[in-house]
Amino acid sequence: MSDIFTTPDWVKHAVFYQIFPERFANGDPARNPENVLPWGALPTAKSFMGGDLRGIITHLDYLADLGVTALYLNPIFHAASNHKFDTYDYFRIDPHFGDMATFHELIDQAHQRGIRVILDAVLNHCGRGFFAFHDILENDAASPYLNWFHITKLPLHPYDMTKPANYAGWWNLRSLPKFNTEHPPVRQFLLNVARYWIEQGADGWRLDVPNEIDDHDFWREFRHVVKTANPEAYIVGEIWEDASIWLDGTQFDAVMNYPWRDLCHDFFAHERLDAVHFGQGLAQLFQRYQREITLAQFNLLGSHDTARFITEAGGDVSRFYPAVLFQMTFPGAPCIYYGDEIGMEGVKDPGSRACFPWDTAQWNQELHAWFKHCIALRHAHPALRTGRFRTLPTPANRSVFAFARWNEDERLIVLLNPKAQPVTLDLPLHADEAAPGPFADGVMLTDLLSEQVYTMRNGVVAQVHVPGRRGVVLHSAHQNEM
Repeated sequence: MSDIFTTPDWVKHAVFYQIFPERFANGDPARNPENVLPWGALPTAKSFMGGDLRGIITHLDYLADLGVTALYLNPIFHAASNHKFDTYDYFRIDPHFGDMATFHELIDQAHQRGIRVILDAVLNHCGRGFFAFHDILENDAASPYLNWFHITKLPLHPYDMTKPANYAGWWNLRSLPKFNTEHPPVRQFLLNVARYWIEQGADGWRLDVPNEIDDHDFWREFRHVVKTANPEAYIVGEIWEDASIWLDGTQFDAVMNYPWRDLCHDFFAHERLDAVHFGQGLAQLFQRYQREITLAQFNLLGSHDTARFITEAGGDVSRFYPAVLFQMTFPGAPCIYYGDEIGMEGVKDPGSRACFPWDTAQWNQELHAWFKHCIALRHAHPALRTGRFRTLPTPANRSVFAFARWNEDERLIVLLNPKAQPVTLDLPLHADEAAPGPFADGVMLTDLLSEQVYTMRNGVVAQVHVPGRRGVVLHSAHQNEM
């Protein structure tokens, strides 16, 4: 671990919103593909609905009103698919999405609203239309780009499935030729891509399958290039397991926190864990990384690669409420997958990549209001963003999970109930060096959700009512006890 390692300060205070651009909003129908389907049609692996960058621009006010302060966009560069992970021009916005002027307008309009924008970097592989791969198809052994890929035999067979694949592809997919990142020209090309879009105004990169590029020196070069262009740019990798070897201070700032997501699904969506084991799982995550990394972790409950949370919860939207509250009160940068805030459902890709329904009659308004309120709580209380964290005991109750967040100015106690049945409990607040205290007898704690006021007596906050599938956020400012 680098002795001097800092992550971008803005990330610690950010609320992210992930957008799959082809399905968020259609703002410029003139750019629709000729085979576009009606907005809201059943998504398939190859269908197009017409979402674009203009659609994002026209809904920035909606995102700002929700409380979003950062966007993560799935790939926006020229590609043949709806998902754009098969990029064939890394320096051009996909024409179905817009052009460079549209991109700059998006960046400018977002920044005017205090919203940062990070892009998806697909550097392990490209599409079959990528210029170097196409050159090999045309020129065979005479191509100057033979070393750009992992080729075993010529001629290549990118489409003829009756013949064996003779080049490496991501997950052996012929549509995604794998780059040879050990080849210096490839390396330089990809680093140029990384620098270029930061210079064009992007605020960082989400790295697609970076573990597939098994060369940590490449990622150190990547960090140097990106941080030279913008020292405050955010670099977050898609690593699904322990990411310690990438979080040594010389490569990524953080990773997509899928282990945290898995714990949340087990506790809130499936109720497979009790509060004790949930807390133990979180403690293991805290032990993996420095606090600086934990505060910048990309905490998600779902993404384009997973089923949506409500679907995972068997369609029971009530299970989502305590999970959202937890996401917005836990250390790290929370990320909302587009449409989750209005109750969208969907099985894993392509079901989780449906169109956002802009007809508000189709929204779960109560859930939307809950998201908005929980986000507002996070923005209003710095201790929920950068304060200390400690799990608290809840005697004789293994369903309610309790924890404290605190800084020099305020203390918050959060209790989460994943069960349908309400719980009333006594909460002991012991004073020790690790606790958010000491709390003095007579101190008043206000539940920021219900406005119920509780009083500390003999080291205990008595008869705290935690509604079913909801939570309590008790707040005390230090000056109240002086």
